[in-house]
Amino acid sequence: MIKVLFFARYAEELGQRELEWPMSGDISVGQLLSDMKKRGEPWQQVLDNPNLIISVNQEVVTGDVSLSSGDEVAFFPPVTGG
Repeated sequence: MIKVLFFARYAEELGQRELEWPMSGDISVGQLLSDMKKRGEPWQQVLDNPNLIISVNQEVVTGDVSLSSGDEVAFFPPVTGG
């Protein structure tokens, strides 16, 4: 299993802050995204954001990172500030 977390407006738009995602074999962050988008709207809208910030085990990553059972994957909206 992979623990998946959603923060800020993503948690609100998806109606949940976290979920456990079943894992069969090795997958990448990109494959996880693809699989989650199959849940339909609003999943596609949230996860298709080109500015989506993704972290694995609290480190910002790209979609080609491999995942292992027990990993924590978090999705954040883009951050602005000044």
